[in-house]
Amino acid sequence: MLDPRKKTVVGIGELLWDCFGELRRPGGAPANVAFHVSQLGLNGMICSRVGSDTLGDALLQHLRGQGLEIQYIQRDTEHPTGTVTVETTRVDQPSYRIHENVAWDHLEFDGRLSDLLENASAICFGTLAQRSPQSRSTVLRALDATRSALRVYDVNLRPPYYTQQTIEASLQLADVVKLNSGEVALVASMLGLDPDDAQGLSDTLRMSYGVELVCITRGQHGCLTISEEEQVDVPGRQVNVVDTVGAGDSFTAALVYGLLNGWPLERIVHVANEIGALVASRTGAMPVLREEFAALLSTR
Repeated sequence: MLDPRKKTVVGIGELLWDCFGELRRPGGAPANVAFHVSQLGLNGMICSRVGSDTLGDALLQHLRGQGLEIQYIQRDTEHPTGTVTVETTRVDQPSYRIHENVAWDHLEFDGRLSDLLENASAICFGTLAQRSPQSRSTVLRALDATRSALRVYDVNLRPPYYTQQTIEASLQLADVVKLNSGEVALVASMLGLDPDDAQGLSDTLRMSYGVELVCITRGQHGCLTISEEEQVDVPGRQVNVVDTVGAGDSFTAALVYGLLNGWPLERIVHVANEIGALVASRTGAMPVLREEFAALLSTR
């Protein structure tokens, strides 16, 4: 059950298994955000859909075992649980083969989801979960139902599952936008801007789309965060990178945590950078790091 003493953050979209050869680990960007928000001490709620199959059973059992609520994860009798084949030959730049027509492509907007969204403090969404008309409709209805919540758009481009129309519509609905450096170049080119000018893109997102905060993650080179009032540029942190899957999502989780707690932007970005580096030093998108997160927060 929701803890009424804590703010609720909804991650809506894909929930799946990341498959590394014979190994599989839970993943999906919005699900990862909800998981890490939960580890940071808020109500992290995953809104997604899995199949009525053994992979779906295993996924829900794993999440329940980590203390996450699963009542907003739908079951699908016709489509399988989502899977992604991850290639990590380059640990700093994994590649993904995302299997199609799976359960989360058919996410529905229902009464239970509507009730949850009424009291949500933040909602995190991305581009990938909008690849099908059904899931796109649900994501857009969810955003419409949370107009008083902080709306965080993780651009998270996975070729070929995006269009300029989807990206621009999402930008129009977002308060906060997070991109990595590669996505900066792609989105800037789409909008007719200089792909090497992160500042120019950020200015356009704020002035033309109404985005309040733009966050650009740069892997080992840190991150750049720009609002109307200030700019925070944090250098990279040297860590032993095991894999980067989910590191950006943990950055987003920490960003949301700090914003909801009213922290100064400088503090938020430094903590988010540390959280992302910590997750990159572990395997999988959802490593258990509650104690490490708590220790980090206590020193910041």
